[in-house]
Parts: sequence; structure tokens; C-alpha cells
Amino acid sequence: MTVLIIGLILFLGSHSVSIVAPAWRDRAAARMGEIPWQALYSLTAVAGFVLIIKGYGGTQHDTVSLYIPPHGLHAPAVLLQVVVFPLLLATYLPGRIKTAVGHPMLTATMLWALAHLLVNGAIVNVVLFGAFLVWAVVDRISMGYRVQRPLPSAPPSKWNDAIAVVGGLGIYAAFLLGAHRWLFGVSPLG
Repeated sequence: MTVLIIGLILFLGSHSVSIVAPAWRDRAAARMGEIPWQALYSLTAVAGFVLIIKGYGGTQHDTVSLYIPPHGLHAPAVLLQVVVFPLLLATYLPGRIKTAVGHPMLTATMLWALAHLLVNGAIVNVVLFGAFLVWAVVDRISMGYRVQRPLPSAPPSKWNDAIAVVGGLGIYAAFLLGAHRWLFGVSPLG
């Protein structure tokens, strides 16, 4: 569990600098230069992500539960995930979806984390998905009072929404039909 927590601190911490210290972030990036700052940010985030995977994988057999999810929440959790991948793609494909949602990646992260918390009551799952849910909610709230940094994205196109929906549903189908089991050892279909 320690490795997972360190990974979460590195990954979510690097993604939180602009939330908690935007002026410091700007000064540090100006001092270092934008490219070295982004390199340091990326290395920290990747190291955190690797530790999250390693830490979570090492605690998969931890069966200590905080709650036992009702069986009836399995189908709603699977259905809640339908919009996650289209929203993720819409983050980088400017169109009506991105305009309507505002922050599709944060919304996708919240829905992904919530869906997993509905069906996973083990402490390790609550720590992992709960941390992502809290971070996404805090980041979304912080968008109201801080300057948003532009994300790299595809050029605007009338096809971007269609690409996001079709591509996202394709990725969702792949996860549903085997990729989730292959990657994480658990089938979302039970």
C-alpha cells in the first residue's frame, strides 16, 4: 500500500501544482525554462503512474474491505463508464462535447472513479479510486478561480465530436470485451 500511496502523491501531486501554487509553478517554469519544467513534470508524473501500477498490483490480494458493494450496482457502474472514453477523446478533439462539458477529462475521471467505487469496497480500491475522485473534484472546482493552461489538441473540425464518440465507444467496447481483463485481471462483465 505504501508504494501505491507514494505513486498517488507523485502523480496527483504533480497534477496539482497549478491548483495549489499557480504563481510558484509559473516562477519555477520561468526560472527553469518551459521545456525543462515540462520534462520534470512529465518524469514525476510517469514515475508516479508506474508506482501506482506497481503498488496497486502488489495489493490486489488485499481483501480488507471498508464496505461490501451491493450486487445491483454492477450494471449501473458498467453503464456509467460508457461516456468515459468519449469524454477523454473529446478533451483533445475540440467540438460541441468539449464546449458543453467544459472539462471532459476531469468529468471522465470523476465518472471512472465513481463507477469503480460503486463496485469495489476493498481499502486499496477506495484509496486508489477515491484519491482520483477527490483530485478531479478539487481540480474542477479550482478551474473557477485560476487561469487554465491550454492543452494540446487537434484543430477544430465538424468531425471531432463524431470521432470522439465513435473512437471512445470503440475503446469502451475493447475494454468491456477483454482489454480490462487482460490489463487488470478482472472482467467488468463479471
